[in-house]
Amino acid sequence: MSKILIKNASIVNEGEIFVGDVLIENNIITKVERDIEEAGAKEINADGLHLFPGLIDDQVHFREPGLTHKGEIYTEAKAAVAGGVTSFMEQPNTVPQATNLVELEKKYSRAAECSLANYSFLIGGTNKNLEEVLKADFSKIAGLKLFLGSSTGDMLVDDPKALEGFFSKVNSIICAHCEDDVMIKEKQKQIIEEYGEEIPAYFHPIIRNEEACYSSSFKTVELAKKHNTRLHVFHVSTAKELSLFTNKIPLKEKRITAEACIHHLWFTDEDYKTKGNFIKWNPSVKTQYDRDKIFEAVLNGTIDVVATDHAPHTIEEKQQTYLKAPSGGPLVQHSLQAMLQFHKQGKITLEKIAEKTAHNVADLFRIEKRGYIREGYFADLVLVNLNKTETVSKSNILYKCGWSPFEGYTFNSAIEKTFVNGHLVYDQGKFDESKKGERLLFNKF
Repeated sequence: MSKILIKNASIVNEGEIFVGDVLIENNIITKVERDIEEAGAKEINADGLHLFPGLIDDQVHFREPGLTHKGEIYTEAKAAVAGGVTSFMEQPNTVPQATNLVELEKKYSRAAECSLANYSFLIGGTNKNLEEVLKADFSKIAGLKLFLGSSTGDMLVDDPKALEGFFSKVNSIICAHCEDDVMIKEKQKQIIEEYGEEIPAYFHPIIRNEEACYSSSFKTVELAKKHNTRLHVFHVSTAKELSLFTNKIPLKEKRITAEACIHHLWFTDEDYKTKGNFIKWNPSVKTQYDRDKIFEAVLNGTIDVVATDHAPHTIEEKQQTYLKAPSGGPLVQHSLQAMLQFHKQGKITLEKIAEKTAHNVADLFRIEKRGYIREGYFADLVLVNLNKTETVSKSNILYKCGWSPFEGYTFNSAIEKTFVNGHLVYDQGKFDESKKGERLLFNKF
């Protein structure tokens, strides 16, 4: 039996910070105490470092299969653990799409071979695959993903009968991308007629605007209320949408929840002038007012979790004209550093960061024995140095696409060590790839 003893860490967990020790035996946390002595354990001196539960990112696109020129499960999971993300939930819009159980299980098999982080994959809904989704065992699958707006291929679910079926029959959390495609297409047509096709990226939030987001989110929330469905709205990007959610009841009692993404907390529409397509996401980055209100909602509990929507594209793809450049960007390596930067700026506490990136994700998705630093839980942990700077550069970016929207920015914290199931997979720039992550398991809804 292998034993690791983390000594003298400032443990950030369940609303408090205290200096203490954590004993790991094999893949499990067996003791969390102020002072532990354990003969035969390998000791790690964490004096001056903060120990967080490993981040759980509930929305990533790792591009495998079919889009591996942009990213792979191996490369993006490696970047994730370097950033303190120990578990991820990957989306179904790959090639082929994971809209049936055969293709879905292929992704699980591939992750078992190569992912350094723990993993789960969502099954995707279409207008025609309700019966296939109903066969899924959601104790082993993160949930159902519905594109109720912007989508690829045939994954736009806009048939009212199909939507009624999903929301009334699926015994799982439904995760939704909410943007009104009809409104977006109409607005884009108007803009092109007025300005031509060579329009700059700052038209993105004008085309994919507040009304397109609110209209879709409102309809989706109403449908969930009608059927008492567990709905989770991904990447809320507008202040107006916040009225659809509540902070009046505890998370575990909520049937309708929401997520904010790093880019909607960090950037504003002013940044299109300098970063252009490199901050082109769907939904779009919008105004400073929207950003500030979303951040406020993270703090007050209206928004429940923070994730990345990590979605890499190549530099060449992003350098195309606005209308041709794909939406999405790589973020998973730097999400914790970004949150810690907000802490340095006095905007959020360390305890709240742990809550929004680990505790609440585990509770919301009912993940078994993860998301907390607790005895009996899997040892998914990250040690960070709050007094060490790191500048994002080509030399330390691990994404296969080779770029980051944070390139050139200096963070005032650094990820020192990441443990996945008790295995020290990342240690100050070095990786131990001898063990892979595990499949996440879920308590059924």
